[in-house]
Amino acid sequence: MKDFSNDIIEWYKENRRLLPWRETKDPYCIWLSEVILQQTRVNQGLPYYLRFIDAFPTVKDLARAPEDTVLRLWQGLGYYSRARNLHRCAKVVTENYNGVFPSTFEELVHLPGIGSYTAAAIASIAFNQEVAVVDGNVYRVLARLFGVATDISSTEGKKYFFELANELISSKHPGDHNQAVMEFGATHCTPAQPKCDSCVFVKKCVAFNKGLVDQLPVKERKIKKKTRYFYYFIFRDGNKIAMKKRTGRDIWNGLYEFHLIESAVDKGVDEVKKSDPLLDRVIVKEAGSIRHILTHQVLHIRFFEAENLTKNKKLFEGLSFVSLKKAGEMPKPIAITRYLETAGY
Repeated sequence: MKDFSNDIIEWYKENRRLLPWRETKDPYCIWLSEVILQQTRVNQGLPYYLRFIDAFPTVKDLARAPEDTVLRLWQGLGYYSRARNLHRCAKVVTENYNGVFPSTFEELVHLPGIGSYTAAAIASIAFNQEVAVVDGNVYRVLARLFGVATDISSTEGKKYFFELANELISSKHPGDHNQAVMEFGATHCTPAQPKCDSCVFVKKCVAFNKGLVDQLPVKERKIKKKTRYFYYFIFRDGNKIAMKKRTGRDIWNGLYEFHLIESAVDKGVDEVKKSDPLLDRVIVKEAGSIRHILTHQVLHIRFFEAENLTKNKKLFEGLSFVSLKKAGEMPKPIAITRYLETAGY
């Protein structure tokens, strides 16, 4: 595999997808694309990238934006901590570096929300620093080509693959090398149905020649999903609707939602109502339900439209009645957005 870097860069030049962040060395654009594409496919992330670049042409523009505006543009991508860290990082770069990204891996990795993968991508692509990126695509390509059966979720595995990736990286073209490996894993050496018959490494690939393609990479740690039950109650006052901002260290922090009661077990609506004075004597009508799956959680969500509301304003503490137009502009979980669209709001 001594020619690995040259071969994969040549493959990349002929097969790469034309994407806007690949036509620039601007660290802001590269950073933005990497953050958006974490846990997101390219075809889904591209419109968001274009939207952010249009709204915030520079990192200083992003730093000056209100958090609600950033979250609203991010809406639908999920993993909202990425958006908050994106905003925090923009502020740090603006305030501490006068809007100019630091040029080394060692400095970049200490910025908010930038881990070793994103730091390596920025450092190599924007600043030609010789440091390898290691993500799911890289794990898969290297595990198959070299026949590595070390668990990629283990400490030993992460260390081994990081060292191997850095041994292979091109000293002259580290940015192209990193993008080539990532692209190869994303479009050619895919998790299911990889294109082995047309692979430039077919004669050298250990996994292909030993019939191990479906078994590599090895990942033994399984994610256990937590089940939660959300009961949303929609309060209306004429053309206004009650919304509340989520706080605390939980999913959707900083986004707006309806009045919520959560349970660890499935309950009937009458039992749920008994736990909340605001719902005493309120008439409710079920208005839909969805099952929303996150990486570590499964949410069973039910919506109820409420009538005969109490006149006691103290019970509505934390809720704000806003116009339907304003509610549409607020950053919200995708489940809330879909409810509003389906209900015709």
